[in-house]
Amino acid sequence: MKYFGFLVALIVCFSSLSQPASAQSLNNVSEVAQAATSDGQASQARIDKLDDETDELTRTYRAALKQLASLREYNAQMEKLIKRQKAEMVSIRQQIEDVTNVDRTIVPLMFRMIDALEQFVELDVPFLINERRARVQNLRDLMDRSDANPAEKYRKILEAYEIENEYGRTIEAYEGQMEITGEERTVAFLRIGRVALIYQTLDADESGAWSQKDKGFTDLDGDFDTELRSALRIAKQQAAPDLLVVPVTVGQ
Repeated sequence: MKYFGFLVALIVCFSSLSQPASAQSLNNVSEVAQAATSDGQASQARIDKLDDETDELTRTYRAALKQLASLREYNAQMEKLIKRQKAEMVSIRQQIEDVTNVDRTIVPLMFRMIDALEQFVELDVPFLINERRARVQNLRDLMDRSDANPAEKYRKILEAYEIENEYGRTIEAYEGQMEITGEERTVAFLRIGRVALIYQTLDADESGAWSQKDKGFTDLDGDFDTELRSALRIAKQQAAPDLLVVPVTVGQ
């Protein structure tokens, strides 16, 4: 608008000074004025565009500054976390080293415990002998497994010891196979702690008691048949608990 006012004044000035001039000269001046006006408008448009671009750049710059501040704060937090993680890694490495040292001590101990358990089973009264031998073998197999950690292996060994310990405080009746006078027969076994192990055939015709001294069963010659039947019923929880009268081999 400023350019346009200036050009109008210029036209008026020329009109007052050039009254005698020809119409052709006036047309030329008008064309020049129009061209100048067009150039002014184009320049103003470029200025407005540059102003808009400047505003956009300013907004982008301010946004970039905010983002930079956020990134710096984030990086500072990450540095703290990285320092903590490095400290934890050092601690974990030390713990792994400690565990390795413990493993070197406890693994031989576990093997000795299994050997002692196996020896105890073989020297003990032979009740549930196959089951107990299988438990020892399972422990040996467990020791060879790479997917089981030392803590699990040690726990299983302690469980086996606890089971053996529990046998001494319980009574139990179970069936099993036994060779009698050269014939394989199914018999009912009665275990009373580790004090007595007695068998009786299912027809109740024959019975015997384990002699730890002789490492074999002693024939009871039909004695205690009634008492054994009663004791077996109590052990199977088919009768109420009562005083048990059973043979105990002397000199075990």
